[in-house]
Amino acid sequence: MHSAALGAVRIHPVKSLAACAVDEAAVEPWGLGGDRRWMLIDGAGRVVTQRQQPRMTVLSAQPLAGGGVALSGPGGEPLRVEVPEPGRLLVAELHRSKVDVVEAAGAAHAWFSARLGAEVRLVHLDAPSHRRPVDPAFGLQGETVSLADGFPLLLTTSASLDALNVLVAMGDHPDEGPLPMDRFRPNVVVDGTAAWAEDDWERIAIGEVVFRVVKPCGRCVVTTTDQHTAERGREPLRTLARHRRAGKELLFGQNLIPEGTGVIRVGDPLRVLG
Repeated sequence: MHSAALGAVRIHPVKSLAACAVDEAAVEPWGLGGDRRWMLIDGAGRVVTQRQQPRMTVLSAQPLAGGGVALSGPGGEPLRVEVPEPGRLLVAELHRSKVDVVEAAGAAHAWFSARLGAEVRLVHLDAPSHRRPVDPAFGLQGETVSLADGFPLLLTTSASLDALNVLVAMGDHPDEGPLPMDRFRPNVVVDGTAAWAEDDWERIAIGEVVFRVVKPCGRCVVTTTDQHTAERGREPLRTLARHRRAGKELLFGQNLIPEGTGVIRVGDPLRVLG
């Protein structure tokens, strides 16, 4: 086996918008710096993602100094959004948990609502005290996550994607493959491993930062969404259901919890610690 190394780092400044490739990122206790600090909510305060609005993927948010975002996408002018001043907290519903957030300026709500054809609001997660606890079945006391679905980071490997694409090509919808990695919206992509090697990892180090590998990632309809056109197909869920099912979950990738902080960089070696 070739030596394993970090092949890509990606952040998602606004949850469910297009990913941003970066050369390096700070590892904070609750996730990568700048990853999923903003999200959209509906009129009832519930999170809005590509599950409900696949067109979110054709919109992008580039990080700005200070934590703001520069929004762009089809249908009009780009918009700069600064971090809102600390103010009245809004309780938003993110899947099965509640999180305290602050609303962005009204121009951001209008920008997104016009492009998605639905009334939505952009909200920001500011103080570390507002992070959500990680699922206690997998996290330790005090471990938290920002606006990611459940865990601070998601890891995938290039070799496992290659193996999955072989299975897709042998399945009922070979014309939908090969699938690119952006379907899975990882934070870190590791090169130089064997296929599915990550299933056996318990602790790893990327560069100087150590992570616990806590749980395989159960996949949803977002993985069937072309991240450039917003069109939906049937893969990879059909193939995962056949080959990578555990109970009700269809698995690809591994969730990580940092044991410390630091900076990870593309090219950093990966070491399996346990």
